[in-house]
Amino acid sequence: MSENRKSKVPFTEFPTVLSEQREALAVNPLLQRMKGVRAANTDLHRPQYHYVNPEGRLNDPNGLCFWQGNWHLFYQAYPPEDPRQHWGHAISTDLIHWEDLPYAIYPDPEYCCYSGSTLVEDDRVIAMYHGTRAGNMVAISSDPLLLNWEKVTNQAVISMPSEDQEVPYNVFDPCIWRSNGRYYSLSAGQRSDGPGGQNVATDYLFVSDDLATWTYLHPFIEGDRYSRVGDDGACPYFWPIGDKHILLFFSHSSGGQYLLGDYDEERQKFVVTYGEKFNFGPPGPGGVHAPSATPMDDGSVIVIFNMNPAKRTEGWNQIMSLPRRLRLTADGNNVEVSPTGDIESLRGELVEQSPLVLQPNVHLALESLDSRGVNEFAGSVYELLCEIQPSDASMVELDVLCSPDREELTRISVYRERGYPDRALYRNRTPSTFVTIDNSYSSSDPGVRCRAPEILNVQIEPDEPIQLRVFVDRSIVEVFVNERKCVALRVYPARDDSTGISLRSQGSSTQISKLKFWSLDSIY
Repeated sequence: MSENRKSKVPFTEFPTVLSEQREALAVNPLLQRMKGVRAANTDLHRPQYHYVNPEGRLNDPNGLCFWQGNWHLFYQAYPPEDPRQHWGHAISTDLIHWEDLPYAIYPDPEYCCYSGSTLVEDDRVIAMYHGTRAGNMVAISSDPLLLNWEKVTNQAVISMPSEDQEVPYNVFDPCIWRSNGRYYSLSAGQRSDGPGGQNVATDYLFVSDDLATWTYLHPFIEGDRYSRVGDDGACPYFWPIGDKHILLFFSHSSGGQYLLGDYDEERQKFVVTYGEKFNFGPPGPGGVHAPSATPMDDGSVIVIFNMNPAKRTEGWNQIMSLPRRLRLTADGNNVEVSPTGDIESLRGELVEQSPLVLQPNVHLALESLDSRGVNEFAGSVYELLCEIQPSDASMVELDVLCSPDREELTRISVYRERGYPDRALYRNRTPSTFVTIDNSYSSSDPGVRCRAPEILNVQIEPDEPIQLRVFVDRSIVEVFVNERKCVALRVYPARDDSTGISLRSQGSSTQISKLKFWSLDSIY
């Protein structure tokens, strides 16, 4: 007897006119339930301006795209009445303020709707994703809010091989793009031709003319010396960036990362020229997980990640990072990372204390009292801009979420010219700068799992100030360095008074030329 895979989640077929869709959403019972669950959650570690799904668990972001005036974020959601993966759905006009929508893609005939990507065409959006126990699926939507989806053939278009069938590829997380009038898709996996016969990451290339019938071609990646032995190529996204191409993916071994290179469309091969990580250790606990990315007309790529938990939480467990914009460096050999979206719209009143000279070997707690005697340089939901001038200090430290006695704190440390030169700048003999973020002392809660410090390598010129743009949101800290690189971690302060900020210059004095603080509003 065949397995019944029909979802138990209430399903609605929506109108196809925007005004009528809005009317239907206003009274939709599922959406009303989501709003109620979101309003009832009072967990003090639940972020206020990073996207968190309204109910249940959250996993990989999927199919980030822009369609008819809205950004669309899909994600692996686990509805309470049927906790198999469905595609959750939210929209935004600015990549910061997100509006929940009902679940977009439901399982059946597949058992679960796993990860995948979208391709925006003139008159429709194509989603390609992995359906467990079936294979890779294709679904299409063309209505204004992408509420209604129709599955091509209503079965897997790239089927899972049977137990007695040998194929030269894996069937797993796919991505999709169009080239020279044909559709191409990657299917994530590994190959066993690494050093000593060990597994290495790869993605397998398929081609189709009609989305329903796909032909396997070959492994897609050529010349990758940047991913780790043991990596796999899950959640791939392959897009143009400047005059090159970028392949973003997730490794269950070492987390989110990218490969940069040249797309040989004649041979249908991706020739790798560079690669880096988005996190600098394993993905868990508390690290960067999978990407979802989409290309922009200006040659950049927008990407968002889910962030893993480091503590058990009731009713939710993961969050999304801030969206990031990826651009090629001026020489075209590397990728720069900066925050994107209208984050400035959340800012409260500016609190500023600069310039400021840090005396050597002393922790300086920031303080600016308002008319009520409340320290304006404190909180757990804010943006902080700190610009550090060149000095002889061996290390400059910025601590956030500090308790008064320093029992709890999250340490951000800058080691100027203590790293190694960027590969793209290998002729430059100036060592790069290391920026670390350490959550070893972030929480006194025995249920929180810390991790080894994240160590970011970024090229800073000898006379160039180092600018840290720090985003703190209850249980996440993201640090953008000179709008070139980013490092992020989850943190869980247990004390109500872990809201302070302090600075320290080790060995010699250092001038802080800019120090700006904004509390940030909630997006919910």
